[in-house]
Amino acid sequence: MRFLVPLLLCCSILELYSWPRSRKKETGEIFGTPAAAEIHREEPAVVEAVFPPETPPVIIIGELPRSPRLIRGRGELEAELLVSFLLNENKFAGREFIEQLVDFYIREAAAEGINHDVAFAQMCLETGFLRFGGLVKAGMNNFCGLGSIGPGQPGEQFPSVQIGIRAHIQHLQAYATDLPLRGDLVDPRYRFVRRGSAPVIQALAGSWAADRQYAGKIEAILQRLYRYKELSLKGSAAGSS
Repeated sequence: MRFLVPLLLCCSILELYSWPRSRKKETGEIFGTPAAAEIHREEPAVVEAVFPPETPPVIIIGELPRSPRLIRGRGELEAELLVSFLLNENKFAGREFIEQLVDFYIREAAAEGINHDVAFAQMCLETGFLRFGGLVKAGMNNFCGLGSIGPGQPGEQFPSVQIGIRAHIQHLQAYATDLPLRGDLVDPRYRFVRRGSAPVIQALAGSWAADRQYAGKIEAILQRLYRYKELSLKGSAAGSS
């Protein structure tokens, strides 16, 4: 019996020192190169993009607008500008991949009456501007962290990029309104949302994500997008004069 107590104490100490490393790996804090993401269109075209294991950029949180920003509505940012912005943020993602990604976001958002500016900004936040690196991997076609809860629950997987984006838009629609979907349901977590509980992005903090600064981070990306548009227009005007 006198040998058993020291033996148990020794095992406990070894377990204490080994746990943080294994836990860190489980939570996805160690970055690795994600699998390739694929875009499957109705035509037999497939685009692959491999994203580097870079640290996601720091998002400086700004003040939320005085007027609540609605999730429903029409976006004002054109596809070409969204492509240029994302390439500027992540030059490794690949133009063709981003062009199709943007096209899907604009079309799927319009189909459900969602502001594609908001959906696109949320995608940038959730994926680290398509760098991924956490629990959700690029090959899962999950662009909003849908169902990503923690170790053992990395999130939902979708058969194509378009279906993954459609699920993102449908999940936003569930938060934004109690109106029925216009398209066929592909979001497996749609039924868990209290319909119409977050019609503005401010209400996503504490509901979509536990992070109380979640809405501020989305708004910060939106402000960068609109500033990028202003600079692009000024550059075009200067070039034509």
